[in-house]
Amino acid sequence: MDAATGLRTPPEIDIDPYADDVLRSPDRFYEILREAGPVVRLSRYGAYAVGRHAEAKEVLSDYARFTTTGGVGLADARKPGDARALSELLEVDPPDHGPVRSAVQRILSPVVIKTWRADFEAAADRLVQTLVGRNVEAMSDLAEAFVFEVFPKALGIRFEPEAIRAIGLMMFNQSGPKNALWHAAVAGGTPYLEWLTDTCRRENVVPGTVSEQLFIAEEEGRLRQGVAANIVRAFVRGGTDSTIAGIGALLKNLSEQPDVWRRLKEEPTKLKIALDEAIRLESPFHVTFRTTLEPTELAGYALDGDTKIGVFLGAAGRDPRAWEAPDIFDIDRRVAGSHVSFGAADHNCIGQMLARLESETLMGALLRHCDTITPAGPVAYRTINQMRMIETLPLRLG
Repeated sequence: MDAATGLRTPPEIDIDPYADDVLRSPDRFYEILREAGPVVRLSRYGAYAVGRHAEAKEVLSDYARFTTTGGVGLADARKPGDARALSELLEVDPPDHGPVRSAVQRILSPVVIKTWRADFEAAADRLVQTLVGRNVEAMSDLAEAFVFEVFPKALGIRFEPEAIRAIGLMMFNQSGPKNALWHAAVAGGTPYLEWLTDTCRRENVVPGTVSEQLFIAEEEGRLRQGVAANIVRAFVRGGTDSTIAGIGALLKNLSEQPDVWRRLKEEPTKLKIALDEAIRLESPFHVTFRTTLEPTELAGYALDGDTKIGVFLGAAGRDPRAWEAPDIFDIDRRVAGSHVSFGAADHNCIGQMLARLESETLMGALLRHCDTITPAGPVAYRTINQMRMIETLPLRLG
């Protein structure tokens, strides 16, 4: 305890949250993190970490103490050796963040999203009808296949599956330490950086799409010069994997609980609740970071200034202080707006309405065309520094 302030010193834990075994199965680490205290120091990285829901929400919401401008990854994007361009969507604090968010919200408004529903539903029906009665690899045959069909068209970019996979993998691994995953992902993604830059140019986006509207907003002065391309790049880099991960988590839980599947067929209006419950239970994002602006306190603990603090979203989603029976998938549990898997406050995921539409239309098609979905083999998870994502999910669509 600090005698001058009366604040305690955060306990240290010496577990690597980026170890392969933790990334594949993080629940034990999440439990240790939560029970060690409201805030801890990760001794391997010199960073603080929170895993309880209340502190996670506080860190994500209080920009006066915890800034995004050091980047949302482990490394400080302002420091020599790690300096890089910041994401205009994710790594700018209020009030500077406000104009960008307002412009994007107008482009991705509920009215606009609603106009895509019929096309998304038709695409989902076509896909599911080709798979009914078969064993499928749900991550590639369903989740990825559908998102890769509808998302690039809505965004308005030239579609190149291998490039999108490699760029996304690179971005999400670069958010962690420079471990083997980081180096492999950078080696795999670097050859596509020129493709990314070229794809996100004004002259290469499709007319009448989200990307064109972003460039129009820039031309009309609603966005600063250069911001439109920055946002399009952010959507290309990160707009597919998190949605695919969320769909995978929902499919896994439904396949393991046939009684819940039957209830959803009878009460399809509960689908939205089921999606939020699935990503509360298995957040697509393992961790996101903020940086302390100056010495501060959190839950009675003293924190140094200019220090990274990791918010482990998956741990917060299973905090028994916030949720009764948190390890249970319960479609009667209404968690929308309270869990932090979509972020919080001004950085609540701006693309979540599109992600929800993708998830709802694909799952709606499955509910219409499949009597059952059942496991057809073991589930395996990917190892990605920032993400929690299923790699293989064999299912039988009955």
